[in-house]
Amino acid sequence: MGFTIPTEFMYTKDHEWAQVEDNLVSVGITEYAQDALGEVVYVELPEEGQKVTQGEPFGVVESVKAVSDLYAPISGTVVEVNESVIESPGQVNDDPYGDGWLIRIEMDSEKELATLMPPSDYEKLIKK
Repeated sequence: MGFTIPTEFMYTKDHEWAQVEDNLVSVGITEYAQDALGEVVYVELPEEGQKVTQGEPFGVVESVKAVSDLYAPISGTVVEVNESVIESPGQVNDDPYGDGWLIRIEMDSEKELATLMPPSDYEKLIKK
């Protein structure tokens, strides 16, 4: 099955996507991740103003099959939380790259972006 991998995003080995706009990074889980999880029933996200560290858990997504940690693709401060996903977790399944986004982070350092995967590398990862 082919999964959508937007070319304007960067990716983590843990199946989060990061969309960088200036100093802000929008974060969500990939179509591959939401498909593997199955129906998402609960999302736990940090508070605005909370610090997150690259590679460290920032929240939890729970499905009918599993509970998975969400890992920060970049270090920084959470400046926005998608409250509608907390209220309607199914948005993560319906539109993982759009309405199903999770948090926006004001990044501490652009240097960390170099550790994220371009779409072509992420595609290779999920084909293994």
